[in-house]
Amino acid sequence: METRAARLLFLAALIAGGSYYATHWITVAPAVDVIWKGAGVGLLALWAALQARSTDGWLIAAALALGAVGDVLLETHGLTIGAVAFLAGHVVAATLYLRNRSGPILQVLIVTALVGAAPASLVIPAADLPGVLLYATALGAMCGAAWASRFPLWTVKLGALLFVISDMLLFARIGQWAGNPLPGLLIWPTYFAGQALIAWGVVRSLRT
Repeated sequence: METRAARLLFLAALIAGGSYYATHWITVAPAVDVIWKGAGVGLLALWAALQARSTDGWLIAAALALGAVGDVLLETHGLTIGAVAFLAGHVVAATLYLRNRSGPILQVLIVTALVGAAPASLVIPAADLPGVLLYATALGAMCGAAWASRFPLWTVKLGALLFVISDMLLFARIGQWAGNPLPGLLIWPTYFAGQALIAWGVVRSLRT
């Protein structure tokens, strides 16, 4: 049963992650920006870890923790290093979803292929395309496995889809939408909403 402290921790994660969107319009010190950015998903990871009672519980906590590390590394070490942490998180999340698969494996393969190939249509610079395609394949595997899993549609599956949308906006910003302000406005809210929905859906499902 979820304790009052756990509920407050989840609320703190939502406040931290949701309020970080304000940094799109205000300037804060670099150290504050890094801590603020990592706090949202970091607190989600802590919330999940405190309730982990099985391998699956620890897998979702690890996937979220890698996401938080990725958030921080994007700010401190750049896109490539940050993407490595996110890629590792996608592998962990896909493992969790496949352990709880209820749909056909063909569904996973189709979504993996579609998402993996999508960045090519966004006219990514040739020098960046191999790494982006590798990352996108892991992203697609995560999303496909989520949709083939037993986890709920309106939390985990929707969250995985929002994660994909967020990353596609990021790819577009370095490709054909370079200079367009729209991706920058949408990347964080779609990403954090996706992570929060995934965390809530998986943890609640494992509890029951």
